[in-house]
Amino acid sequence: MTATPNMLDLSAYDDHAIAVLGLGVSGLSAASELRRAGARVLPWDDNENRRNGAAARGLTPCNLETAEFGDIDMLVLSPGIPQGHPHTHPVVARARDAKCEILCDIELLTRAAPDARYIGITGTNGKSTTTALIGHILSELGVASAIGGNIGAPALSLDALGTDGVYVLELSSYQLDLLPAAVFDVAVLLNITPDHLDRHGGMDGYVAAKRRVFDGQSATQSAIVGIDDTYAKSIFSEVQARDLAAMTPISTRGVCAGGIYLDAGWIIDDRADNAEQIIEMRTLPALPGDHNAQNVATAYGAVTAILKSITTEIRAGIIASIARFPGLAHRQELLGTKGPVRFVNDSKATNAEAAAHALAAYENIYWIAGGIAKDGGIAALGPFFDRIRHAFLIGDAAEDFEATLKDRVSTTRSGDLATATQQATDMAAGDDNAVVLLSPACASFDQFPSFEARGDAFRTAVAAIPGFVTHATGGAA
Repeated sequence: MTATPNMLDLSAYDDHAIAVLGLGVSGLSAASELRRAGARVLPWDDNENRRNGAAARGLTPCNLETAEFGDIDMLVLSPGIPQGHPHTHPVVARARDAKCEILCDIELLTRAAPDARYIGITGTNGKSTTTALIGHILSELGVASAIGGNIGAPALSLDALGTDGVYVLELSSYQLDLLPAAVFDVAVLLNITPDHLDRHGGMDGYVAAKRRVFDGQSATQSAIVGIDDTYAKSIFSEVQARDLAAMTPISTRGVCAGGIYLDAGWIIDDRADNAEQIIEMRTLPALPGDHNAQNVATAYGAVTAILKSITTEIRAGIIASIARFPGLAHRQELLGTKGPVRFVNDSKATNAEAAAHALAAYENIYWIAGGIAKDGGIAALGPFFDRIRHAFLIGDAAEDFEATLKDRVSTTRSGDLATATQQATDMAAGDDNAVVLLSPACASFDQFPSFEARGDAFRTAVAAIPGFVTHATGGAA
């Protein structure tokens, strides 16, 4: 089947037998697009409801646990399915035994559009914001571009962009494990802290997965690496020693010769050894905190690297575009104000480390926290307790958090989010520079199906407050 001008060309898979394991959003998309291209698709999911959903779309499930993999050309695997730790899915084991190629939809994207340019962004924290910011900048500059991967639309549902197009892809460690040949024109590693260790068999495996974003790069391509943590800094040194890709270090902790860094509140570009001031972070209310300074510096570096020829006009356009970026929902999202009080939705902060970024970014905080706590609770947030005026605790973790905060931060056991929002609003009233901050440091599943649902509930509660003015429109809510 021939692809239309706006569709990815997957015709190379016409009449190929392709197994698809995992029928979530990306798996269903991959199965549907491959079938449209003429492939003989064999879809399967361990979940019966997902199998039924695929069948309703005309994708007849095939039990891959009994299929003959000697007759199958490749296995398109959902990144969430284990390949070795804590165990190997039996279908994966059977595919390996048959020497069947195993990959994910992002690998297929890079094969279907080999002449396009690719920016790959990975790291433990900040991937989504950085990916969205890069996409926002390119769009405002008029560059044909699309964002996808671990954010946005599934990879195989993206439009064909042609030779001048840029795919901006957020990459999880799971996805990087499934990219046997993809090479990125600009590869980005923001940071590494312990995460998903059970899936990777420990820290060494997790670091190795992140390192893969730089595989295959040549001297015409760029590697951008945050050097503020030990693991990422070590990878920077390792990749730099290969003397292949052009290297750009990123730091928010001091001067970074030959790189891009934060100094006295300014993003500084020293890649031409002239320490040029680019943008002042205090002018970016949607991107508060040093962690967002890393995101801004990285996005600026990635865009200028992919465009290569940067005129004064283009540089000014990049800076103006950054200033117009609205931020991402649920990630230190400024919802609006009531008088001097700001309301910030950071529902994505599902652990203490993520909440630390928000607590470091504000003062006079009226903190809403709680849910299902991760290991370690909030003890690690001690250095930020003096920024908290009062804590309003919700969900299963309320009692434990109250014990941790005892004698250091005054607390109220609010129980639920709506009550906590009203109590925090009442207490913050009239406090100059006050912030009512939802940054739970917990999973949401005791009271909400997802962090998005929790953040949306906070947005609804805040919008109902008399006198609240939204940040987006400047009008009364």
